Amino acid sequence: MKLKPHSNLTMPHLRRRHRRRLLAAVVFLLLSAVVARPAAGAFTELESAQIGRFQDYLRIRTAHPSPDYAGAAAFLLPYAASLGLRAATLHFTPCKSKPLLLLTWPGTDPSVPSLLLNSHLDSVPAEPEQWLHPPFAAHRDAATGRVYARGAQDDKCLPIQYLEAIRGLRDAGFAPTRTLHISLVPDEEIGGADGFEKFAQSEEFRDLNVGFMLDEGQASLTDEFRVFYGDRLVWRLIVKATGAPGHGSKLFDGAAVENLMDCVETIAGFREAQFGMVKSGKRGPGEVVSVNPVYMKAGTPSPTGFVMNMQPSEAEVGFDFRLPPTEDVEHIIRRIKEEWAPAHKNLTYKKGPTRDLAGRPMVTPTNASNPWWSVFEQAIISAGGKLAKPEILSSTTDSRFIRQLGIPALGFSPMTNTPILLHDNNEFLEDKVFLRGIKVYEHIIRALSSFKG
Repeated sequence: MKLKPHSNLTMPHLRRRHRRRLLAAVVFLLLSAVVARPAAGAFTELESAQIGRFQDYLRIRTAHPSPDYAGAAAFLLPYAASLGLRAATLHFTPCKSKPLLLLTWPGTDPSVPSLLLNSHLDSVPAEPEQWLHPPFAAHRDAATGRVYARGAQDDKCLPIQYLEAIRGLRDAGFAPTRTLHISLVPDEEIGGADGFEKFAQSEEFRDLNVGFMLDEGQASLTDEFRVFYGDRLVWRLIVKATGAPGHGSKLFDGAAVENLMDCVETIAGFREAQFGMVKSGKRGPGEVVSVNPVYMKAGTPSPTGFVMNMQPSEAEVGFDFRLPPTEDVEHIIRRIKEEWAPAHKNLTYKKGPTRDLAGRPMVTPTNASNPWWSVFEQAIISAGGKLAKPEILSSTTDSRFIRQLGIPALGFSPMTNTPILLHDNNEFLEDKVFLRGIKVYEHIIRALSSFKG
């Protein structure tokens, strides 16, 4: 560097000044990190214990294909008992290997409909080699407060938040008017057939006299809480095509694979149009019909793979098919029968229920017509939060089984400013977000269980 003649600075002076500025910048960044992130000691003894219980629960391996339901029950039942809650273990399978835990905080007026909080015990598998930290170690990063574990968001945070909210309310001397139930159910991640579906059909469920349910939701990327008033309906669409077999070199009409490819191409065009509305922002992911191929089956097997010079007489493709509960179902069925898979292609498909028992769409109103909504909305405001525009969940939860009965249900997980990592690698939840959720549930439980409408 060439100095100007009038400058009194020498090269060593410049180096020292540069080092001082660099050191000052480093100190500033370190101090900023300390200010932005509370140290471990900044948490109260109770808060540290709550984070610890969350980590302990996450360390129980409830991931499929072999979820440790017994371990989860052994952890949760004494936990609930220590808070004075009643507990029952229900079984809906002959082997009794899939317990459903039902916890109860009796209300002062058992004649009014009860409040139900739901969470599932199981989680999806994890690939440890793809994670920064072992997925069942519940490692907490001291610098960021992130607790890494499978199920951290989906949804093993919820039972701990429910129970710790009850702890806070009991310590404050609060007594609910309505009875509060917590259902901790198996197998949600694999469809819920041996979990909430059978529970919702049982005498034990009818005896609860449930008036309203809260279930899992999803994280929010912003400072607004997301809330879901419906789930998309799940269908399994399997298209089977037949045709005359022939030599691999022969060109002819009506081959099985040709028929099947016509179907796939037609559905692909529909899928592209639906996805286009999401990408353009015209509709949310839960407001469109999604149809995605998940398997294809065709060909004549040989010892080394498949016979390459023979066109098969049968071919099959399966689609994961999901519809918003407000969709015109009859129109979709006509499209399937007439456009996607006419009868000569041997279509078979199975669809779930599309209406509740009263013939209404399986959605929960989020306006003044639903008094539970107004109470829930005010509880969020009293907790210092705000709600985003209510959504239809693009996937499915156990809420669909209770909405089918005509009982209002909302999907809600108090996670703001958090990336959506359910079923993803490096799933985590920040400790401060987890702790805030406890306080939010204190407001929600107090409001909903005191509601006398």
